[in-house]
Amino acid sequence: MLHNWRGRSSIALSSIRVLIVTLLIMLCMCGNDSRAYGSGTKKTSEPDPNKQRRLLYEEISLKTGLEWPLIAAIDQYERTLSKAHPKTRPIREDALTGIFVSDTSWSGYLNPEKSDTNPVSIQFFNGIGKDGTGDGVADRGKDEDLLYSVVTQALKRGSTEEDFSIGLWEYYYNTRAVQRVMQFAKMYKHFDRLDLSDHAFPLPLKSTYSFRSTWGNSRGWGGKRIHEGTDIFAGYGVPVRSTCYGIVEVKGWNPYGGWRMGIRDINNMYHYYAHLSGYDKKLKAGDIVRPGQVIGWVGSSGYGRPGTQGKFPPHLHYGIYRDRGLVEWAFDPYPMLRRWEREERKESRVRH
Repeated sequence: MLHNWRGRSSIALSSIRVLIVTLLIMLCMCGNDSRAYGSGTKKTSEPDPNKQRRLLYEEISLKTGLEWPLIAAIDQYERTLSKAHPKTRPIREDALTGIFVSDTSWSGYLNPEKSDTNPVSIQFFNGIGKDGTGDGVADRGKDEDLLYSVVTQALKRGSTEEDFSIGLWEYYYNTRAVQRVMQFAKMYKHFDRLDLSDHAFPLPLKSTYSFRSTWGNSRGWGGKRIHEGTDIFAGYGVPVRSTCYGIVEVKGWNPYGGWRMGIRDINNMYHYYAHLSGYDKKLKAGDIVRPGQVIGWVGSSGYGRPGTQGKFPPHLHYGIYRDRGLVEWAFDPYPMLRRWEREERKESRVRH
């Protein structure tokens, strides 16, 4: 009897162990399934690109002595060019940096080995490729080497603002490139962060307004032309807000746009606000603005000499332009306006 009891007890204990192990496996599988199918649990192991970029900029800063906002600004300007010219400036999918350097520029125009990674021979043929990691290889496929090489080119004349600007111009041969890099650096330094991508609708959502897609409509005053923007109709004096983090680039009178303001954002987009009745007098060219900050008020100025008003109903003309390096081109802002309006309404409901 005692032998049978011990046998049954052993079997029972084994069954319990099997049951516990099975339950643990099922719990692990459920946990994995929840993460895999997006049950709302965010993966903490996913790297933050902005944190990685910041570390990269600070690393290059230690090696070159150049402040990280200026390094970030060079990288961001390059990134905007690569987005505007994806076919001629291909970037690796896993790249942290937006830098693009052709194989010829990297290795040197007269270098017979276009895939050369030897810093000594590259320098001999006046290529710009350099070893940014200290491994003895100038690899065009490494973020550190790419960014270090371009930053070094910009520092050829020195690190003062004037010398740095000259170095930038000698690298890009483009005054606009120098202006963009310095603008981006000013914004990065002011906010001390990289994520400056938030947007706001240009008018307060509680105000009365209406708009539809008016892109490409014909315009007659001042000659035959098309409408490059979206008209948002509202009453006189309704506040006009910055749609982005940006820097004031233009402020004043334009015969077509009347009292208008132009703001450049970190993605090299030019935001154009026209037909204002007036604008914040404290703002001037070079000042930094935030999304939702009031910059002016709805009016009906334009189509004539400074001060001309009332030739059309009050509205805000909002346009947006992408800088392609040498030229800027307008595109339809209507889809973006609808998205910003929708996102802001959603955020407002969540807050309240």
